[in-house]
Amino acid sequence: MKKRILIPILVILSFVSLFVGVSSISPIDLLDFQSEETQIFLISRLPRLVAILLAGAGMSMAGLIMQQLSRNKFVSPTTAGTLDATRLGILVSMLLFANASMIEKMAVAFAFALAGTFLFMQILDRIKFKDAIFIPLVGLMFGNILSSITTFFAYRADVIQNMSAWLQGDFSMIMKGSYELLYISVPVFIIAYIYANRFTVAGMGEDFSKNLGLKYRSVVNIGLVLVALITATVVLTVGMIPFLGLIIPNIVSIFKGDHLQKTLPHTAMLGAIFLLLCDILGRVLIYPYEISISLMVGVIGSAIFLFLLFRRRAYA
Repeated sequence: MKKRILIPILVILSFVSLFVGVSSISPIDLLDFQSEETQIFLISRLPRLVAILLAGAGMSMAGLIMQQLSRNKFVSPTTAGTLDATRLGILVSMLLFANASMIEKMAVAFAFALAGTFLFMQILDRIKFKDAIFIPLVGLMFGNILSSITTFFAYRADVIQNMSAWLQGDFSMIMKGSYELLYISVPVFIIAYIYANRFTVAGMGEDFSKNLGLKYRSVVNIGLVLVALITATVVLTVGMIPFLGLIIPNIVSIFKGDHLQKTLPHTAMLGAIFLLLCDILGRVLIYPYEISISLMVGVIGSAIFLFLLFRRRAYA
C-alpha cells in the first residue's frame, strides 16, 4: 500500500463523485459560470466532496490515535463510547442552549466527547483481563449506556426525532456554509503528525514511556483531545459514521506496521478513499434515490470488522 497507488485512486474517485448525482452535470457545463449546473457544482457537489474527504481522513486518524494509546486494535470512537458521548452532548446543547450557534454546540459536544473518552480510558486502566476482544466489548457496553441515557432524556423532552437524525450520517444535506466546521480536521492532522512519534512511544506503555523521559499522561491527554475534537465536528456536521475509525487503521497496520508517523498519511488517505467509495455506491445503487453513508459504511465496515476479528483470533 503505497502513496503512488492511493493518490491516483483518490483523484479518480473524487472526479467521479463530483459528477455523480440526480442532477446531470458534465465538465463542459462548467464552462458557463452562470449556468444552473455550475451553481449546483459549487454549492453542493464540491462542498460534499470536501466534507467526505475531511470526515473520512479525520475519523480514520482518530481511530488510529485511539488504538495506539489504548494498545488495542479494536478500539475506536465507535467501540469506546466517544460517538455516543458526543450524541449526548448534542442533546444537552439542544435542551439547554436551544439558540446556541454551531460553534457553541460543538464546544458542548466536544466537552462530552472528551469526558466520555477519558472515562473509557479510566475504565481501561482498571481492567485486569485485557484481552483484545474483551476491551471493545466493554466500550460497546459503555456506549450503549450513554446511548440509553440520551434516548431517555430525548424521549422525555419530545426531541427523539431530532436526535434520530444524528444516528444517520448523511452527506446529501451538505452544502456551502454547512460543512466548514470540518476544516478543524486540518490543524488536528498537523498536530497529530507532530506528536506521532510521542504517540508511538506512549503506545508502548506508561513505564516504558517514562523511562524514555516522555510525559506519558500529557501525551495521552493531547491524543484524547484530538480524538474528541474530530469526533465532535464530524458528528455535528455529518452524523454518526460507524466502523470507519476501526477498520481503516487495522488495514493500514497490516501493510505498514505500527509506526504512527509512517502510517498516519496512509490512514488519512485510505479513510478518505473508503468513505468516498461508500458514498458513490450509496448514490448509484438505488439511483435516483440515495442510501445514507452511515448505512453503507455500517454494512461494508461490519463485514470487514468480522474479517479482522476472525483473523485476529486465528493468530491468537
